[in-house]
Amino acid sequence: MKTLLLITSLTFASHNALADIIDIDNAANTMDINALTQYSQNTSDYNNAYANYRLAITANITGKQELAQQSLTHAQHTLENILSQQESADTQALLAAVYGMQIAFDSSKGAKYGMKAAQLLQQAKALEPNNPRVSLVSAINAFYTPSVFGGGVDKAHTLASQAIALYDQPCDTICWGHAEAYTWRGLAKQEQGNFTGAQQDWQSAVAVDPQYGWAKFLLSQQAAKQ
Repeated sequence: MKTLLLITSLTFASHNALADIIDIDNAANTMDINALTQYSQNTSDYNNAYANYRLAITANITGKQELAQQSLTHAQHTLENILSQQESADTQALLAAVYGMQIAFDSSKGAKYGMKAAQLLQQAKALEPNNPRVSLVSAINAFYTPSVFGGGVDKAHTLASQAIALYDQPCDTICWGHAEAYTWRGLAKQEQGNFTGAQQDWQSAVAVDPQYGWAKFLLSQQAAKQ
């Protein structure tokens, strides 16, 4: 009986974690700052950090720079605290993404956080070689890193393709990033001059998540240029 209760409890917790991530993504897609703020305060540790990460992105897009920085700092502290207690590839990948945003907000932080992000992604890859979010964050990192320092759009394209393939695996807990992987590969293709391929990837992103606003925006932007 105790075993059955434990299995039921773990299954319930797993579904709750999935629902939280979905809710956070839905709020981010509609740039619902109020909902993201609520999720950033009322979810479990990892989901709290993820909600703050998405809140930071949304706040930055909407010109709320102070909120963006506060949310990013909160996400960073939460993830660093989690990692001080237990290693986790998903936590390492998300923290690497947060460090990358810290650098984007303030380039002077590159020396401080650039190496940390690279080390975290190496550790995450060693822990879970087939984790799609590790490949996705690695692709984002490569996109913004010059090729002379080990990055570049070609590497970003390769890593995003790797992430897309890995997202075919079943997922029942932390499942964000599938549509995002297509979007980043599309951006890499755009930088490579493959505009048709970029459009196809953004269409694939919308097929994965019909509410994914960023891919929709990129498609509308490309259509306006044609």
